[in-house]
Amino acid sequence: QVQLVESGGGLVQAGGSLRLSCAVSGRTLSMYPMGWFRQAPGKEREFVAATGWNGVNTRYVDSVKGRFTISRENAKNTIDLQMNSLKPEDTAVYYCAAGSVLTMTGLGGITSWGKGTLVTVSS
Repeated sequence: QVQLVESGGGLVQAGGSLRLSCAVSGRTLSMYPMGWFRQAPGKEREFVAATGWNGVNTRYVDSVKGRFTISRENAKNTIDLQMNSLKPEDTAVYYCAAGSVLTMTGLGGITSWGKGTLVTVSS
């Protein structure tokens, strides 16, 4: 069983940046495609970004392309999400996820979720 713990959330003004980190334990990180999802108040959880096992192949939802960057350090068992040019609509709880397949549009076969970290972007 993979355990995922997110950190790095907080309050930031529009246009600012935050870096989220996900610490992975329980299994070797390099075995899994990994990703980030988010859930805004009153909305369904949505895919944000994902990376394949080696960090070369990535996927992003259109609304964050050019602003967010996902990266992984398998040796450190961490997944990061660098978020720049943040907008109020990025406000959400962000969840780290371990998947089984990197699809054309995101991350499939989710096997584990973190508990989430709150990102609030003020206008």
